[in-house]
Amino acid sequence: HGAAELEETGTEALPRRTPAPAWLPTAKGEEGDFCLRSSDCAAGLCCARHFWSKICKPVLREGQVCTRHRRKGTHGLEIFQRCQCAEGLACRLQREHGPADASRLHTCQRH
Repeated sequence: HGAAELEETGTEALPRRTPAPAWLPTAKGEEGDFCLRSSDCAAGLCCARHFWSKICKPVLREGQVCTRHRRKGTHGLEIFQRCQCAEGLACRLQREHGPADASRLHTCQRH
């Protein structure tokens, strides 16, 4: 009987809403700021892994090297992730004026 009373009063004492941790940014993160998800970053940036943490990095523009993932889930294994290509661009094999398969480099290109 005594334990049940303590349990009831213990739960009532807890706040209904927990405040955001002090380390969470109130403004959108700039390039190089720590983040948890892309929505934490300012426009034109995404949240990507950099060593063992995640920071805001710029979304890739036309002509920039991008990472094409052959298998689902391999994105999480990278130590240095890149953002995706900007809207209207796709990550495609770079076209070279030489022998086929001369370059395995992928770049952001217009659709």
